[in-house]
Amino acid sequence: MNQRLLLDPNESVVLHPEEYPLTVREAAKYLGVSPQSVYLWVERKQIPHLRVMGRNIRFLKSDLETFRASFKQEMENA
Repeated sequence: MNQRLLLDPNESVVLHPEEYPLTVREAAKYLGVSPQSVYLWVERKQIPHLRVMGRNIRFLKSDLETFRASFKQEMENA
């Protein structure tokens, strides 16, 4: 059964049961960086994220997997 996550009155995202949104701290741990880095990427719109009920920031693991792969590729090419 899929669930809907209410982002704001005009948007919603359908989630698979195994995919619950991650917090900034959980996303930072998953990516191996500090929460401050994640906040910076959010501010710069460099990382896919969701705004839940206004201020709360959440991440879908599937989005982070793609981001992490591209992030690793950039680091290898630097």
